[in-house]
Amino acid sequence: MRPTKALGQHFLIDPNLARAIVADAGIGPDDRVVEVGAGFGSLTVALAAAGAELLAVEFDRGLVAALDEVVGGRRGVRVLHADAMHIDWPATLGEGNDWIVCANLPYNLATPLVLDLLAGVPAIRRLVVMVQREVGERLIAAPGDDGYGAVSVRVAYRASGAIVRRVPPEVFWPRPKVDSVVVRLDRLDVPPVEVDVAALWSVIEAGFAERRKTMRNALRRMGLSLEEAGDVLASCGVSPAARAEQLDLAAFACLARSLPGRAGAGGAGAAS
Repeated sequence: MRPTKALGQHFLIDPNLARAIVADAGIGPDDRVVEVGAGFGSLTVALAAAGAELLAVEFDRGLVAALDEVVGGRRGVRVLHADAMHIDWPATLGEGNDWIVCANLPYNLATPLVLDLLAGVPAIRRLVVMVQREVGERLIAAPGDDGYGAVSVRVAYRASGAIVRRVPPEVFWPRPKVDSVVVRLDRLDVPPVEVDVAALWSVIEAGFAERRKTMRNALRRMGLSLEEAGDVLASCGVSPAARAEQLDLAAFACLARSLPGRAGAGGAGAAS
């Protein structure tokens, strides 16, 4: 077997780290766990050893056969050959809202998959994922951090997060050129702000579309007049010279609620 660069494959080869990640995730015998990108099964074995009910998802058909040899006969472990970005997750996971994602995510899949699972799969209550350091820092970044952007705000709307472990390149095969981190994201019971979601995403995307541009310019790109943009910013106490990377989720929500002709609150907008 050879790692496939196109699939972003970097296999975990350190069993001690695999056990440590399972501990970071707080996984025990009563938990239901999804692993995406199971690979050769290093983390899969550690998850199975913890006694969890495990769904191991792998896209690479060649690896599925190897994975079946390693864990296929274990009680409570199911191997699924599928593309994680196109799984019908509600049908696959069934009833209940207590699933945990614990995975060494393929590099090219990490950000879109995390956002999709947070937005569309409420059955998943916690994600503990190993990703590139830069990706992990972006997921949990706060205003003013180098990695802060639209992804950070989307995550903050649905989850609380933290980096729980830093991981060196030598625990992977092939060895990547970057460090990795383990990020833990816990789904919030309710979003921290009340706002029409479609309006919120519109303001966020406009704000970060051109970095180092002001929010006044961003609102103008959304079709507001100069006067309307000024009124919206003033109503939220945001300086016309402020940039998107300086605003937190609450500020973006206030701007979205203040848009002319927009519904104020209720959170009934788009789910994505």
